[in-house]
Amino acid sequence: MSTKVGGRVFQPALPVVDGAPPTAIEQGFQSTLQEYIQDNIPLESLEGIRLRERVLNELGALCRDWIRSVCVNKGFAPDIVDGAGGQLYTSGSYRLGVHEPGADIDCILVAPAMCHRHDFFGTAVAGASDDHPRDPNSLAERIRRHPEVTNFVPVEGAAVPILTFDWLGINIDLLFARLNINSIPSGFDVDNDGVLDGADGATEKSLNGPRVTNLIAAFVGGTPERYQAFLTVVRCVRKWAKARGLYSNKMGYWGGVNCNLAVALTVQLYPNACPATLLRRFFLVFKTWRWPQPVLLTAPHDAGYGLPVWSPLQAMRQVAPMITPAYPAMNSTLAVSRQTLQIMTEEFNRGYEIVDSLWKEYQRDTNAELNWGRLFEPSDFFIAYPRYLSMCIVGPTQEDAQAWAGFVESRLRKLVSDGLARSLPIKKIQLWPKKFQVCIADKNALLTTAQRQNCLTYFIGYQIDPYRMRGSDLNVEIPLHSFREFELSRFQPLVPGMDILVKSFFVKELPLLCFEDVGGKLAAMKKRRQLRDSDPARIERRRQKRLKELKEQMEEKLKRQQMKKRKRTNDDGDEEDTSAVKIEEERSAIVTESSNGKEETPQVEEEANLLENALDAMQDGGAEANITKTRQEAEADRQRLLAGEILDEEGGGFEEDSDEEAGYIGDGARVTSFVVKKKSTHKDKRSLPLSEQEAEVLKNLGYSIVSDDECKILGANMLPPWRANVVSTDALPKPRKISARFHFRRKFDVVELDANGHVIDKGDEDFKPCKAWEGRLAGFEFKMGERGLGYYRTGKKVVVPSNMAY
Repeated sequence: MSTKVGGRVFQPALPVVDGAPPTAIEQGFQSTLQEYIQDNIPLESLEGIRLRERVLNELGALCRDWIRSVCVNKGFAPDIVDGAGGQLYTSGSYRLGVHEPGADIDCILVAPAMCHRHDFFGTAVAGASDDHPRDPNSLAERIRRHPEVTNFVPVEGAAVPILTFDWLGINIDLLFARLNINSIPSGFDVDNDGVLDGADGATEKSLNGPRVTNLIAAFVGGTPERYQAFLTVVRCVRKWAKARGLYSNKMGYWGGVNCNLAVALTVQLYPNACPATLLRRFFLVFKTWRWPQPVLLTAPHDAGYGLPVWSPLQAMRQVAPMITPAYPAMNSTLAVSRQTLQIMTEEFNRGYEIVDSLWKEYQRDTNAELNWGRLFEPSDFFIAYPRYLSMCIVGPTQEDAQAWAGFVESRLRKLVSDGLARSLPIKKIQLWPKKFQVCIADKNALLTTAQRQNCLTYFIGYQIDPYRMRGSDLNVEIPLHSFREFELSRFQPLVPGMDILVKSFFVKELPLLCFEDVGGKLAAMKKRRQLRDSDPARIERRRQKRLKELKEQMEEKLKRQQMKKRKRTNDDGDEEDTSAVKIEEERSAIVTESSNGKEETPQVEEEANLLENALDAMQDGGAEANITKTRQEAEADRQRLLAGEILDEEGGGFEEDSDEEAGYIGDGARVTSFVVKKKSTHKDKRSLPLSEQEAEVLKNLGYSIVSDDECKILGANMLPPWRANVVSTDALPKPRKISARFHFRRKFDVVELDANGHVIDKGDEDFKPCKAWEGRLAGFEFKMGERGLGYYRTGKKVVVPSNMAY
């Protein structure tokens, strides 16, 4: 599986899990998938392909003429002008051949050292503003004046400067790369690492697209059958991700290059499998992947040109790293957060269940009609959450609104993951990556007609955590204010009329346009009730509740029978007590029913074991970085990451923004603040771990418990005293007359207290009240702090916040 690209030999990072060729029944299973793809996942028509080739040829000729004119205007010799050249490269879906009708084309213009970025955009000097006219001989102006070009938008201030425009209706994103050489001839090898010698950051990021795409194509291109299987699965994964709301890298999900890398890894593990089997194993691989273990096609290498290369030590500070194979290796999923990883993991499990059920159905009956459309059904986002937020992005003109919306879109993920999810008691939150070209702001909002016409709207769904919720109001003003001050304040230039407006909805209050994909609002509400009634967790809770009631009834019957037995006479004592035996049999049947579970088939267990062995081999490869873990430890880290115990707060997550980078001058981006009312719900009586059960007992008694890391609170439904004067008396909890007795599990040594009852800190950090002590060390005092009454480190500054969420 090794391949040679750009003069370097690359070895796969993981061993082959199963290299067996497809069986006859797998080939039949593949035929059912191929029929669905032909009818529902079309490729570009022959006329569309020829049109795209024509546009690229004309654009390439225009770029080479511009490079020649730049060399002439700067007075270079004729031989240098003739040999300057310049090449236009493509990347992404178009380069691989999996683009659908209407998809854009990612292009990169590679120019010699004589051409600079300000020559490309036509600004007099680097960083000139739009107030100065652009050079009419620049490439940007030549493209803008072309009669077949529309929707021309230059973005020079981004981390990766770009020109985006439509040429004969085909959207093109044109990047610029300037190499430190004087000639870019035809057949230039852009995959050689030496082309990055002396390149700036923007050039390095621009060249990363074609270099990564070429390496992916080389890794999966061992045979024509393997490459076609790769393309087929990529088409299916892209359609699945778009239908389920998972296709947007800047929103924190997977983009096109991430889908390509994920499918390429699956092909490396199963090189000879047919597309249908590859698709099933794709979901198997990523539903069991040991995050934050990085996804690697090959080991990263340092070519020695001074560019930063991703290292395994960085994986500890990133949620779900997916490393590009080309030099310099970098994490292509920096935007993925714990919240988006949780959603993607749920979708991986759903996808595997559907494809595996289709495979088992075909094994039982090869003539069965398989419903592959279940895998690609639209997401249930607009009926999956009880509450939603709408984010309306408005601007005074279409051009201003487009620039403003692009900037806000690139930072919405930070509002969701870093703002709302961390500062509010939210159990689950999801940003829907698809935008709506409508304005859903309140009618009373002071917006002009132009602002309402130039508006984009995004939706955020969330679910409140009842155990962390305090009071009846959810205050989102503070995270929205921070989002405006620290993120939106970087935009420039600010034009009056640029604004974002936030509005809250319950699920039944959402506008009708949200339910167009599911057949209307009535059909959506009906489906929501069906999903709620068929929820496995809900069914299991009801089943456990019923079993508990039956057990109590059986115990009551048994007690009554025993009481009757004591009252019997001596003559009746020799008779067999058949009723008690029957009751005992019924109770045993109930216990047996409660312990029954689903068992996996031997084939599924064998596939999972083979995959786990391959992941073990990759885990052992991290010994050089001292990150070797057992299988149990890796699975425990994965579960902790999805549960939120391992957060991406140390590394933050973003090396630098890949979208529009700019500043913000003035104070004009207003974020609407409001309070979301919480409906009264019945208390969830599901079983809890021992620590949480103890926390619930103390919560009912009105006590606050601060955890060891002083970052989260367990229980505590009483408001701090300093907030009592700003809260209505109806919202305050009524005093309870509850008595409780505390029993310590261990015997403690005597600790010395001061006159106020505080533990005296003698500076001995190794002091423990008992040998088995696992709690706090000495040096803490009980006082009022930012999380209420509790133990805080002695001498540590305590800040009392004004928000309600902890």
